[in-house]
Amino acid sequence: MSLATVVKFSSNDCGVCHRMSHYDAVVCKEYELDYVNVIMQEPDTYRRYRHLLLAKYPKKEGMGWPTYLVVTDPEGDFKIQGELKGGMSKGEFRSRLSEIIANQPE
Repeated sequence: MSLATVVKFSSNDCGVCHRMSHYDAVVCKEYELDYVNVIMQEPDTYRRYRHLLLAKYPKKEGMGWPTYLVVTDPEGDFKIQGELKGGMSKGEFRSRLSEIIANQPE
């Protein structure tokens, strides 16, 4: 069972989102985290996970492209453990995700 799930909210129109897609999936796998890429233009996937995004950003104001939410039980009684938002270097993504994981309760 995974520690958490990284849910990435991205857009087909976002070049940074697209460029980070392979790397962020690889890093999540290395950390044994589940990974879901929610492309906002895909209605079925967006509907399935929008409750997470709206819990953090009720009006979608202040979110970045992409926005990653690190959550436990994303389809149930979820808890947001942390977030990463906006484009960043590969090293920064790894480092910031590692910090979130380290601060998760056992």
